[in-house]
Formats: sequence, C-alpha cells, structure tokens
Amino acid sequence: MKTKTLYRPVGEKEMILIIESNFKKFPPRLEWQPIFYPVLDEYYASEIAEKWNTRDEAGNYLGFVTKFEVSQELVSKYPTQNVGAKNHNELWVPSEDLENFNDAILGNIEVLIIFVGENFKKSKNADIENLIKKNKF
Repeated sequence: MKTKTLYRPVGEKEMILIIESNFKKFPPRLEWQPIFYPVLDEYYASEIAEKWNTRDEAGNYLGFVTKFEVSQELVSKYPTQNVGAKNHNELWVPSEDLENFNDAILGNIEVLIIFVGENFKKSKNADIENLIKKNKF
C-alpha cells in the first residue's frame, strides 16, 4: 500500500487531545471549523506552528508539528489547496469526514518539533511538560 506523509501544526489544547487518544487520532473539529486541514510539507507545518501557534494564548503559546501516515488512496479523495507560497499546500478534509480520516491513520501521530513562544506558561498537563523536556533543542 502506498502511503502519504502528512503534517499538522497544533497548539496545546489539540495536542492534549491527541495524547489522550494514545497518539491515534485528531480531535473533532469545533462547530465553527468546517475543515480539517493537514499540510503536505513539514516546513510549512513548522512555519505555522512557530509563527501562529506560539502567539496564541488559547494554545498556551506552544506550537507542535505532528507527522502521520495515511494511504495515498485516501489522500486522493480530498482536494489539495494552495493557500499562498509554493509549499503552502493543505489537504481539505470536511469535518464530518474526520472520524473516517482518523481511522485511516497508519501507526501513531508523531511529534516532530515543539516551538515554545515567549509568553508560554508552564503547562498544567504533565504529558505536555514531558514532551517539552524531551524535545529541547
């Protein structure tokens, strides 16, 4: 089976829910979020995590770059959208399809990089604190 590597930048709240799923799935979208959008490029995911997530108080100023594998067949079912620069490509998955998408993730969701913003306050979640300690550069 051919697979595709995808990336997803997330903040602390979403990362906690990923941890609670045993690194197996992404949490359901909120009512006002009609699309789940993993990205196709690690650099682009890092750019979002560093420039946006680390400035977001709701995410405790943390940006996580996650990586995961899905079948190429599944990826081909969803449109790829370019949203800016040449490498700013996202897969647009309707939020109502996220459960099926999660079921198609092969293996675990991995944390590649953690960006810590200037205003970060110690996490109240021990798993997040452990991830930060393990991923110091």
